[in-house]
Amino acid sequence: MAESTAPLQVEQVVKDILDTIEKEREREIVARRYGLFDRKETLEQIGELLGITRERVRQLEKAIVARLKGQAEQGSIPHVNEIETAISAILNDKGEAARVSVLGEKLTADNTKIDQARVAFLAALCPKMIVIDENDFYFLSVASAATYKDAKSITKKVDDAVKGIKAIGKPASIEVIAKEIKEADTAKAAALTSISKQLASLNGDWGLVKWPTVNPKNIRDKIYVILKENGKQMHFSDIAGKIKDSDFKRKDVTTQAIHNELIKDDRFVLVGRGIYALKEWGYKKGTVSDVITEILKKANEPLHRDEIVKRVLKNRYVKETTILLNLQGKKQFKRVAKATYALAED
Repeated sequence: MAESTAPLQVEQVVKDILDTIEKEREREIVARRYGLFDRKETLEQIGELLGITRERVRQLEKAIVARLKGQAEQGSIPHVNEIETAISAILNDKGEAARVSVLGEKLTADNTKIDQARVAFLAALCPKMIVIDENDFYFLSVASAATYKDAKSITKKVDDAVKGIKAIGKPASIEVIAKEIKEADTAKAAALTSISKQLASLNGDWGLVKWPTVNPKNIRDKIYVILKENGKQMHFSDIAGKIKDSDFKRKDVTTQAIHNELIKDDRFVLVGRGIYALKEWGYKKGTVSDVITEILKKANEPLHRDEIVKRVLKNRYVKETTILLNLQGKKQFKRVAKATYALAED
């Protein structure tokens, strides 16, 4: 693993590079389009400010950045070699591609949105870097030009990762995904999946953002993830504790709120006093007497109380005495022999 990279003075670096641009209008266009000192502005906003069309702004922006990159290749732009070396070290450690937000964590002190905008701008000037622009499908990212041909070839591989996960059909480890998309390097596979806005990860597994097991958006989804990971029933207070100790966003919820959601959602079944399990594990809603009734119906013959107790305890986490009290005290059950019960006739 590469050692952590020391923060760079990206604001000063950006200012030094902008100072190499002679025309003030060109400096304005670059600074505003990238959001180097304030929020990023649209082509229309900049065009209106400068009294030119949006298309002219786009043309100028493209020409200015291309010129700066050409000068960087010739070594006539300050700091670019230093920036490129720092970014390359991080990419080498991250599978040759990474979100700009990840680069910002390593390269800047505060990793603000403006810091990230500056990193993206600087990466765009580095001859050995490829910038993947942000849109509805991809996060703003940077990749190594030594590994990938261009941005289109990278997004094609990102799309292949999405297709691979869809083909798997459930959350999977990066090793499984890498095998599915025929990527020998799991670090590269992880880098590609991290660029996609269609994917999310939780506890080492990747899946589609619409899957609650990797991207829980509400309390109920978070409860589901906790129970699924636990693999067996839990008391609602223990579920609350697990959520509070998790890496979930917005995890500061009350125990009572969690209990309320458990009651409302059909995915969860009360199997004991305050104890819940997942319906998909084979549990059904109902009282202890409902469970006994179902057991006797399936058996289609009288059962000894010990056998009834044994079968009920597979579905409910209650005391044995609770089961016996239901057998002896409910009208729907009748004793037909010593310690043997059947359903009472209607």
